[in-house]
Amino acid sequence: MNPIRVLIIHETELILNMLDSILEEEEGIEIASHVQAVDEALKYPGEYQVALISVSLPDNGAREFLDFLGENKPEVHGIVIGMTESKAQILKYIEAGAEGYVLKEHDVEDLIQRIRVTAQGKSMVSRGVARAIMDRLAKLAGLFSTVEDAIGGAAELTPREEEVLDLIGEGLTNQEIAEELHIEIGTVKNHVHSILMKLDVENREQAAAFLALGEQTSD
Repeated sequence: MNPIRVLIIHETELILNMLDSILEEEEGIEIASHVQAVDEALKYPGEYQVALISVSLPDNGAREFLDFLGENKPEVHGIVIGMTESKAQILKYIEAGAEGYVLKEHDVEDLIQRIRVTAQGKSMVSRGVARAIMDRLAKLAGLFSTVEDAIGGAAELTPREEEVLDLIGEGLTNQEIAEELHIEIGTVKNHVHSILMKLDVENREQAAAFLALGEQTSD
């Protein structure tokens, strides 16, 4: 059986070297490469089945690399490492495409087990996170129901408002949207307010649900 090739992305060289040493000792696991920056990972030309991605990468790097995998390497399994036991944080990265996670308090055996399980296309989540996922799905279903009647309505967004709505749908904060579009955060807030008014929804989550339903309708 071919070994599981792992790409490690972590901003700290010491941790990179530690992970490299630990995993190289494991039968059936092979280090494809280890890098300290997302830019290096994006350019890596080799094959790998699992990517270990530090949650602390600067400039929202973990999210950027998960987006890259989803668009360009859907066969690769992303595992976010160094997380806290925060259901909100875990859900954020699962929704972004992570198939596994490793908490700060997990030990080496947990890490290795999660690599092996995730490489098989399976997921390991705690009961609490599984319940949070189900609650999230139920909440999204409720949001879809709330805005469903608005699809196909008369809302006419400007091209900039459509850009902002797309980024809202990706889960970006106002600050992150401002940085992405190179505009002031006050301008972003004005666009968000206008979007909510035009779509006749109460908050960003309902606006994101509107976007999702619109995409489903156009398929």
